[in-house]
Amino acid sequence: MAGLIEQAQTHLRAHLPEDVRPHLFVGGYRQGRLTLITDAAVWLTRLRYEQSRLLALLHELPGFEAVTALSFKVRPVNPPKPPPTQTRSLSSRAADEISSCARDTDDPRLKRALERLASHAERPPEP
Repeated sequence: MAGLIEQAQTHLRAHLPEDVRPHLFVGGYRQGRLTLITDAAVWLTRLRYEQSRLLALLHELPGFEAVTALSFKVRPVNPPKPPPTQTRSLSSRAADEISSCARDTDDPRLKRALERLASHAERPPEP
């Protein structure tokens, strides 16, 4: 069934205007009704105007002669956005202060944490 749906999608996209093609997806086929999915309502409206032509195109494909109607759905595709990266910088002066605190600290875990934090400082380039 997945192969037939892929075939229908490829065939329909090949016969649609260039600007509509990437917005058409075939969702499924059930009880003589093929579901077409778009990512925005504007494309759905354009596909509805083409409904009779799309049905005729589908009837050209083997296995889709029994399609009697089309269902249209809008499902927006929202690609995941990566979280913004927050780059932080630590001046060498601040690192020196943190290192000084680490030297004066008796707690070994706190001392290691402060030393690790100080190691992230921007060091001036060596000559």
